[in-house]
Amino acid sequence: MADADTLLAPRALYQQVAERLREQIFNRDLEPGSWIDEQKLTVEYGISRTPLREALKVLAVEGLVTMKVRRGAYVTEMSADDVSQVYRLLGLLEADAAAEVAERASDAELAELRALHDKLEKQVKQRDAFFATNEQFHLRLLAIAGNRWRQQMVGDLRKVMKLNRHHSLFKQGRIAESLAEHRAVMQALESRSPELTARLMREHFTNGLAAATPAAVAR
Repeated sequence: MADADTLLAPRALYQQVAERLREQIFNRDLEPGSWIDEQKLTVEYGISRTPLREALKVLAVEGLVTMKVRRGAYVTEMSADDVSQVYRLLGLLEADAAAEVAERASDAELAELRALHDKLEKQVKQRDAFFATNEQFHLRLLAIAGNRWRQQMVGDLRKVMKLNRHHSLFKQGRIAESLAEHRAVMQALESRSPELTARLMREHFTNGLAAATPAAVAR
C-alpha cells in the first residue's frame, strides 16, 4: 500500500501548478482571452501534462479559465455584462457581511479593521500596496462576519474580478475616491450602524463598477 506522502503528492503538485498559473494570469503574463499553450507550460514548469490539466480544471471551476471543446484552455475574458454581474454580487454579499460586523464584531475585531484602514490611508500613492491592503481589509471583514459559504463565493468572485482589463482602481483618481468610501464604511462600522454600513458598502461597489467599465475609463 502506498504511504500517505505518496498519496498526497499528486494533489500537492497540481495545487502548486494552479497557484503558479493564477499568479501568471493576475500578473497578465497570461492575458485574458489568450490560449494556454499546455506543451509550452509543461516544459516551463518541468512537469507532465496530468498535473497541468488538473490545475486547469481547478481554475475553470474558479472561472479564471474557460475550456473550449477541441480548442483547449483559454484565460477567461470578461465582458461588460460579466463585470457588472460580479460587482453586483460582491456588493450584495459584502454589504450583508459588513452589516453583521457592525452589529456583532468585538472591539478587538473592529480595531483590526481600523489598523488595516489606517494602513490604506498611508498607501494612497502606492497603487500595488493599496490593492493588497484593500483586498486584505475586505477579506478580513468577511472572516469576522463568518459564514464560510459567503467567504468562498466572495473569494472566487474576487479572483474573477482581477481578470477585468479595466479594474476600477486603475482609473485616475479612483484610489482617492475608494479611500474616502472606505473611510465612511470604517466610521459606520465603529458607530455600530448595520444599515448605514451595508448601504455604504453597496455604494462602494456601485462606484467601483462605474469606474471599472471601458466607458468610465475613457472619460
